[in-house]
Amino acid sequence: MLRLLIVDDEDIITNSLYEVFSRFMPDQLDVYKAYSATEAMTWMSRTRIDIVLTDIRMPGMSGLELSEEIHAYWPRCKIIFLTGYNEFDYVYQAIQMPNARYLLKTEGYDKVTETIREVLQEIYEDNRMNELAQKSHEHKYALELMAQGDYIRHLLQESPILCSDPNVLVEEFRALNIALDPTSPVVLVLGHFTYPEGVTYSRRSELMNYSRLIWNCYLTERTRNIGIVDKHGDLLWLLQPSEEAEETFYDHMIRYLEGTLELIQDSCLDSLGLIMSITVSGAPCRWESITAQYERLRNLQQMRIGDELSVILTDRSDPRDDLEANEDSRIAQKAEIMAAHLEADRKERFFECLQDMTSRMLLPDANVQETIEAYYAIALVLFSYINRWGLHGQIGDYGKLMRLDEQSSMREGYQYLARIAECIFSIKRLDERERATRAIDRICLYINEHLEEDLSLVRLAEINHFNPTYLSRFFKQERGINLSDYIDQCRIRKAMELLKDGELKIREVSEAVGYESAHSFTRFFKKATGMTPQEYRDSIPIH
Repeated sequence: MLRLLIVDDEDIITNSLYEVFSRFMPDQLDVYKAYSATEAMTWMSRTRIDIVLTDIRMPGMSGLELSEEIHAYWPRCKIIFLTGYNEFDYVYQAIQMPNARYLLKTEGYDKVTETIREVLQEIYEDNRMNELAQKSHEHKYALELMAQGDYIRHLLQESPILCSDPNVLVEEFRALNIALDPTSPVVLVLGHFTYPEGVTYSRRSELMNYSRLIWNCYLTERTRNIGIVDKHGDLLWLLQPSEEAEETFYDHMIRYLEGTLELIQDSCLDSLGLIMSITVSGAPCRWESITAQYERLRNLQQMRIGDELSVILTDRSDPRDDLEANEDSRIAQKAEIMAAHLEADRKERFFECLQDMTSRMLLPDANVQETIEAYYAIALVLFSYINRWGLHGQIGDYGKLMRLDEQSSMREGYQYLARIAECIFSIKRLDERERATRAIDRICLYINEHLEEDLSLVRLAEINHFNPTYLSRFFKQERGINLSDYIDQCRIRKAMELLKDGELKIREVSEAVGYESAHSFTRFFKKATGMTPQEYRDSIPIH
């Protein structure tokens, strides 16, 4: 979903345009408004903006100055200048700017909506052309990418050891032409694809190659990066700010990635039919810590709700504080991964990990203490899950989980763990649908209790820890209605209730359901009901 921001210091113009465009293409365009350049910059820092419709003359920072700041945040953003001043200097400056257009306010709503429609089409066409242009370079870099991918996968295995000598790392990067700085921190992004059922291996490989082209097209604008396919078949990117990036971009990089990755998700879905889930480092990490950061992202990836929708999750903890501690114990690390698989209902992957642990720990020459430690690490994962979700009455004899001495043999103990895990996964299948429903129920409750407040998609996503595009799709899948339409229904219903109270003025009802302008509220109400608020109030029988 693309995002439009309307900026004008005249309230009536901003509100009117917002009203028009909020219902223009609700499935394709999410609309926001700001009454100053400062407020507009706040939106820029919170989420990706694709189109800005702005007054060219405003107090403080002008629209032209604002556009320069916008492109520092979101270089692909299209600018449409809207003004009543037909002055040559302003027009000349506007048309010199990339991705910018110029309109007079006197041209009316039809011209503005026509221009927005054209800009949307340009964005969609740009996405397709960028994808095609990148395909021509695929063969040229195939061998180099293969060598680079092998090396990065090597680093992911033992980064604390392999990255301990910076001089060696610098030489390796130079020899393999890896366009990253081995002396500076790096951000990791992990992408997992959900392929269509029955897709062949060769088709998977083809889709992966095309998706890498799409990723590279978007990410090279502001970053240096390298992307590889990891041992699980997922796409891993390592990124740093480009050498040309402004200094302010460093603080903005994670938010920039989150917004840009949404575009990549949409492009992969539209062009390739691929659904993709993404996990992102919340902060750059040192090269010697990438093994642990990579495992954190894999764990976080398992926490998303369902596989049928794309989502972006960000690791908000600071990897510089505690990543190294996770390297101390492979058993503990494996147990954490299994816990993540359990949380996300990844039964097959959970049992792959369990089988791997079992086969290694039951070898004749295995260390007895490590075998016992591994047993209790897995048992604690299962025991903790049973306690947190109150499954005591649904699981049979789980009491022996923490009593290995009651098992007849070590092998029997590990088989017992497998049986308890099987029971948990059986119960989870019944609960998953209910959990998703509860998440949407919480959002609906919040909307109904805060109709007078900001209910923008970005705000609802922030307070419910969703990605905005994911929330929009997830809500429609669960409720069969667009989120914006649901909010409108709630506002109409609440307005009707308040209008029955003859003591409240129309303006007070307007403010209570989130409309700053009574005039805008009247138009909204009449469009939905066929009557003005006053006409509706007059139609209510007096008892």
